Amino acid sequence: MLKVYGFSRVNAGARGNTRDLRVLWALEEMGLPYEIVGLDHPNHDLDTPAYREKNPFGQVPIIDDDGVIVSESGAILLYLARKSGKLIPQDLAGESQVLRWSFAALSSLELPIMSLWFVDLNGGKGSAPSQALRGWSKQRLGELDGWLQNRQFVATGEFTVADILMTHVLISGSTERSLLSPHPNLLAYEQRCTERPAWKRTLEAYFERVQPA
Repeated sequence: MLKVYGFSRVNAGARGNTRDLRVLWALEEMGLPYEIVGLDHPNHDLDTPAYREKNPFGQVPIIDDDGVIVSESGAILLYLARKSGKLIPQDLAGESQVLRWSFAALSSLELPIMSLWFVDLNGGKGSAPSQALRGWSKQRLGELDGWLQNRQFVATGEFTVADILMTHVLISGSTERSLLSPHPNLLAYEQRCTERPAWKRTLEAYFERVQPA
């Protein structure tokens, strides 16, 4: 059976924001069977030689699909979509749009937003780098808001793995809500995606399983 290496215990501030949620959400949407291998982050489970052999960066999530090891949440979602034939179009043109917007979520959007969070968290709030990153983040979110005008989902007319990645970037604890509030299309898109039953099941099971440190 497919194994998902995810958290069993994390620091309280990270609980509910970790990237294993992206994989678990996709699996719930796809209806695929899986088992979770729980990792205790404060206990340094991610630093063991056995885990580093699977992922040299010592990050979560990874999957083990009968010996096929895949890390990086975006790569995992695309692998699962290709394998299952779900949450991705079967034609090349449609698939290319899912690839396009999956990469956009993790680079064009997440990169400036996460960088801003990191700089501010480490004492740089209000600094020139922080202001530059804030401006970059605002620009990208505004551009995405324009793209979502008259669109239900980001890549195609149907919900895909690109929407899971994009939505999780938007709702992550590292994304300031004040950055999203001026953008009605973004907020409506976020609401559509997070109201999906699979996401609600995923989040409920996560909070039951993952303990705060």
